[in-house]
Amino acid sequence: MINKYFTLCVAYLDIDLVNLHRFFHTTTPSDMKRVLLIIIAVAACCVDTTAQTADSTVFRAYLINNEYEIHMHIDLYTHQIVVPGQELFGQLPGYLQKERNAFCWMIIDAEVTDRQKARLTMVNDYGSEDLVAELKQTSDSTYVFSHLSGSPLKVPNNGKWQKLPRTFELKRKK
Repeated sequence: MINKYFTLCVAYLDIDLVNLHRFFHTTTPSDMKRVLLIIIAVAACCVDTTAQTADSTVFRAYLINNEYEIHMHIDLYTHQIVVPGQELFGQLPGYLQKERNAFCWMIIDAEVTDRQKARLTMVNDYGSEDLVAELKQTSDSTYVFSHLSGSPLKVPNNGKWQKLPRTFELKRKK
């Protein structure tokens, strides 16, 4: 990949590799500025995005809550989660689902606001209700889900709708 960018730079400067040594010894200051600008641009393209991926496991997890029998599967960085049995919706940032039930709340938009917080926009699989929530990591394995606005978060439970509290805790599954 670096060779590709280097070749483009060399072609842009209209020089060949044989004359590269002579080029650097006979260039004018304006040509050197152009060369430096191209080198900086190539370096910027080749740099790994370590700043974004340094904590990229915080919001890439499988979270569970045993009290309400729900789980949340998320990858808020690459948005490549597919809801089992609902592949029609394609790849998403994640979903929240009741254990032993196909009903789910899909995360249709997610924004990691800082290292330990994310803002989620969710919709149920019928498309009839939506909400905005915040997911916050409080320790290595503990997260707090907070409902901010929109429809109440409800999941099926023994043939009835169970309304979940506005704030509840989730644990990272090991």
